[in-house]
Amino acid sequence: MAGKSILADGINLYKKGDYAGSLAFFLALPEDSPVDNIELAYYIGLCYVKLQRNDDALLYLEQVVTAGTDMNRVLQCRYLLAVMYALSGRKKLAKYELEKLLETGYKPSSVYSSLAYVAWQQDSVEESINLYKKSLELDSENPTALNGLGYVLAYEERDLTQALSYCRKALNLAPQSAACMDSIGFVYIKLGLKKDAIKYLTQAHEMLPENKEIIEHLEIAQAE
Repeated sequence: MAGKSILADGINLYKKGDYAGSLAFFLALPEDSPVDNIELAYYIGLCYVKLQRNDDALLYLEQVVTAGTDMNRVLQCRYLLAVMYALSGRKKLAKYELEKLLETGYKPSSVYSSLAYVAWQQDSVEESINLYKKSLELDSENPTALNGLGYVLAYEERDLTQALSYCRKALNLAPQSAACMDSIGFVYIKLGLKKDAIKYLTQAHEMLPENKEIIEHLEIAQAE
C-alpha cells in the first residue's frame, strides 16, 4: 500500500492530462522507493504513449506484458504495443501481438481494424478490406475502421461514393481526428473536388503540421 500511495500524485497528474508532469514525477522517484516496479513501468509507458514517444513507451509496456501480473493491463499494453509496432513498420511483431489478442477476445473490432492496417502496409489490399469489414460487422461505429476502409477504397479508386460515406461517418464520430480529416480530404481529391479537399486537409495540417502524408495530400489538392 505504501508503494501505491507514493505513486498517487503522479497518477493524479496523469488522470488530469498532465502527461509531461506525470512522467517527470515518476522518473524522479528514488531508486530505493518501495514501489512496485511493474506498476511504475505501466504508468511510465502510458505517459510516453500520450507524449507520442513510442520507442520509449515500448521499453516499459513490454515489461508489463512480460511480467503478466495483471491480465487487464497485459491486454491493454499488448494492444498498445501492436499499434506502435504497426506504426513503426514492425509488421510481423504487430501481427503477432494482435493475433494473441484475438485469442483472448480482447476488443475484437479494434484488433481486426489494426490487423487491417497491418495488411494494408503489406500491400494486401483485399485482406485489408475484408478485415476492416469484419471490424465493422462487430462494431459499425468504430471510427478507425470506418476511416481506414474509406481511405483504402479511395486509394484503390473503388466506389468513391461509399468511401466518402465511410469517411464522413468516421469524422462525425471523431470530429477532432486529424486522420479522419485527412482521409475525407483525400477522398475529395479522388472525386476531383479540390476546394472541399483543401478545407479538410488544411484543418488536418493545422493539427499535425509535421505529418508527411497530410502535407503530401495538401500539396496535391493545391496543385493547379
